[in-house]
Amino acid sequence: MKKTRVSFPSGGLVLEGILAIPETIEHLPAVIVCHPHPLYGGSMDNNVVSGVCEALTQVGLISLTFNFRGVGGSQGEFGHGIGEQEDVEAAISFISTVKEVDSERMGLAGYSAGAGFALPVGYKDVRIKALAAISPPLSMFDFDFLKSCPRPKLLILGSKDDLILTEQFLEFCNSLPEPREYEIVEGADHFWWGYESHLAAKVTDFFTKAL
Repeated sequence: MKKTRVSFPSGGLVLEGILAIPETIEHLPAVIVCHPHPLYGGSMDNNVVSGVCEALTQVGLISLTFNFRGVGGSQGEFGHGIGEQEDVEAAISFISTVKEVDSERMGLAGYSAGAGFALPVGYKDVRIKALAAISPPLSMFDFDFLKSCPRPKLLILGSKDDLILTEQFLEFCNSLPEPREYEIVEGADHFWWGYESHLAAKVTDFFTKAL
């Protein structure tokens, strides 16, 4: 696996990221993984983000994660969700130009607020073929656009998540059109400590099938 620190433009800013490519010369599917809320310590070094990215490359998928504007070495400041959506668009455009990437097979995942920032962008972008939401904060963001999303989608939640009601999660998931997958992981909370590998395997399996 080749892991490279990369930078790419988002508007007038430059963002930092980590691109991981399995040892191969073939065009491979790629998944962008977006970190949780910048104002609450979220970054691309997050345990969930790192675990998912590592699992993706282990099964032969390219992964890209990056710091939203104002986080770590990324320029700018928090964009109140609007700027962060611009950053997701920029990440999609960047990864589609990487020569090892099959630009016809790209997916997008977001964790917590990262799902709130990322999925509306991926829903509108025809380059994104599959979407995954890890611990999606349904009461903080509007995810209703997924009810008209015909592409494969995965939603996953921990049973002990104290930010998202299990009943609300299940009701929302059942309102989504196929193809859809959803799961509640028994024992995990919003931060997934101790459950990173289990979660990463679920997300990786989804993208392996969908892409």
